[in-house]
Amino acid sequence: MTQALVAKDIVAGYVPDLPILKGVSLSAETAKVTVIIGPNGAGKSTLIKAIAGLVPVLSGTVQLNGTDITNPRPDRMGGLGVAYVPQSDNIFRSLTIRQNLDLVLRNAGKDAGSRRDALFAQFPALADKQSDKAGALSGGQRQFLAVAMALAINPKVILMDEPSAGLSPKAAQEVLEYAKSLTEKGVTILLVEQNVKQALRMADHCYILADGHNQVDGAAQDLLDDPVVGQIYLGGKRVTAA
Repeated sequence: MTQALVAKDIVAGYVPDLPILKGVSLSAETAKVTVIIGPNGAGKSTLIKAIAGLVPVLSGTVQLNGTDITNPRPDRMGGLGVAYVPQSDNIFRSLTIRQNLDLVLRNAGKDAGSRRDALFAQFPALADKQSDKAGALSGGQRQFLAVAMALAINPKVILMDEPSAGLSPKAAQEVLEYAKSLTEKGVTILLVEQNVKQALRMADHCYILADGHNQVDGAAQDLLDDPVVGQIYLGGKRVTAA
């Protein structure tokens, strides 16, 4: 079992003396889906942003394939093979679909055209509308465009922050299933998700956070019907992760 990404004892937050994360640890296995869930305010999005270099890590370490990348410059994450898909504002609405992809591929040189064509082949619904403004897309289509933009850098790891937020149940299922399918190509997925049951059904491993701490982690299927999950969400249960 190879761990693509390991975060250990992460203390992080927006204000130095008021950390949101208070010693959180996790690992994401290569070519698997690892999901982070928990009640509102648990620190889920803060954790994934800290890994991506968007929130300062005050103490603790983040390792990518054994190399320390703690507090990376966000603009250098692509060069490390890591893509980040934010929950919102993850596309340029005033640009066309094609322009969104071209913007991400601007440093791809002579390969830009072929890589753009390959992305359109993966997302035919986007190819059919490539001259349309991205802001005119449906919620699900916008999310697929955000994923396509992440894939443009040929990442080995994709960090996703609540990819199903605001989507219809059908669109949410399609986005999560597509994320799962990427593992068949060797991509490691670490995602924060608010739709607990959908997330646990498609993920391989799950971490549950509450109050900025690890609570439980284990195989996602094992946690699907575990009553402790509901207890944590209701705020009546606090345990130490195994």
